[in-house]
Amino acid sequence: MSDLKVLHAAAIAAELLDNDEDGIIDDENVQNALMDVYTVMPLFAYEGSNAEEILFDNFDDLMDNNNFCAGAVLYNNEIDPSSPGFWGNDASVEEMLHTINACSHIEIYPDVFGLEPNSSEMSDAMDVARGGQFLTIPSNYPEEGWYHYDDWTCDYECMAMEYLYWCIVANMGLLDNNMICSGIYNEWELCTPEEFESTDVLMHAIITNPYYKMPQIAPDGNYCVNSNLLNQNSLTQKISKNVDFLGRENQDSHLSIDIYIDGSVHKKYIFK
Repeated sequence: MSDLKVLHAAAIAAELLDNDEDGIIDDENVQNALMDVYTVMPLFAYEGSNAEEILFDNFDDLMDNNNFCAGAVLYNNEIDPSSPGFWGNDASVEEMLHTINACSHIEIYPDVFGLEPNSSEMSDAMDVARGGQFLTIPSNYPEEGWYHYDDWTCDYECMAMEYLYWCIVANMGLLDNNMICSGIYNEWELCTPEEFESTDVLMHAIITNPYYKMPQIAPDGNYCVNSNLLNQNSLTQKISKNVDFLGRENQDSHLSIDIYIDGSVHKKYIFK
């Protein structure tokens, strides 16, 4: 995988976490949640690669022993720096959102973003968006619904995670394109921010509530902190964690990934 694609994925993550690009993650609670566990966003050259097999062979042990969180994976052919977040071309926004949401929002705001039936404001909103509460995929969704995902492998909690993604990107305007709108219609009908605001009133109120500091601006793949703001915030680069590619504390590895408290990541190779 090229450095360009890796940097693009990292920039998308940074823009989602620091949406106003002032050099500080917008929600301190989210920052703490992501740093309290080994939150990782695995990037793989292709599906079924050796690296992916190693990760999932060790996944249960990592979850048990390292308080590990990986909410999604991203493959080389799903990353397109020329079309940031464009549905069908670049999945970076979707998978980064899944990771951030799964490893922070759902954990720290369970009454709002809980995934289980009748567990949260979001689950209630999704029941309205689907035209009713369906624990399994119905044969036909009610006509009054606007969210009607029909993947039989996706249970209720999975549906809620996808619903959160659609709401965030609809509000950002990332779906406001005729080709995209046509391509996603079988799953999601609200393509413009205006349609989302006027139709999904419950979820719009949650997504735009300033308390939760959800990203409002669509990432463009260019994370650039204003130097004046950076100086005002007096950020210092102190190493928070040193990990290997499985997110484990790095003891003796040729690849060192230093994660700093300001969100930056430095990769270096150590020859011993």
